[in-house]
Amino acid sequence: MGDRRLALASASDAADVAAFASRLLRLDEAAVIRLRQREDGLVGLWGTTGFEVLATRAVFGSLTPADVVCDAHTLADAAGRGDLAIDPGFALDSAWRGALPPQSGYRQIDDVPLRTVVDLAQRGAALAKEPVSGGHGPVTSLLDQVVLEVSDPAGDTSVGVALRSLFALTGMGFARDRNGHAISESSNLDEIADDEPVRVRASGTWVRLDARFGAVYQRRGDQFSVTVL
Repeated sequence: MGDRRLALASASDAADVAAFASRLLRLDEAAVIRLRQREDGLVGLWGTTGFEVLATRAVFGSLTPADVVCDAHTLADAAGRGDLAIDPGFALDSAWRGALPPQSGYRQIDDVPLRTVVDLAQRGAALAKEPVSGGHGPVTSLLDQVVLEVSDPAGDTSVGVALRSLFALTGMGFARDRNGHAISESSNLDEIADDEPVRVRASGTWVRLDARFGAVYQRRGDQFSVTVL
């Protein structure tokens, strides 16, 4: 395996890696994954979704070297077989653009019911399917629309969440219904627990949405006009 190695702690961690890589490939068939050894002993998996939003989740394991960019197909295949020791293959550092968001420095804004997030994502997906002039599919500006504004209880801070972030959160399978099924465009909102939250945090640069099985990061400033769906 040479000097590059991802060692996973258990079969469930391998399943989580496989699920993350497979979901990312559904959104971007040329996806790469950045692996980063965290200070808390977990390995963070990062992907640039087709929505220009970063997605991440963490698994138990160790990584050598501590920062690796690799092909998502390689991880999906190896972890899908249940391998606990994975050679991530050739370095693809040039395929990753930009720095990762910091692990700390985020302010809690508020919790939003998952039902609300899914409802907005489903409405946005339906709108995206509507024919547009020229027949070239939904305009990019639809993804840029801020469909959710979240303020802290004191009203001191307010952040906008773009539709692209909601698509990334649900597309990566980070949101599940009360039976553990991944959310889709056809999911019944009544099957989502009414107390299941999506936590909204923010730093000076990023808006972060945390769901039970992962998080997505949207740059602050990637926010345009507010749209009511």
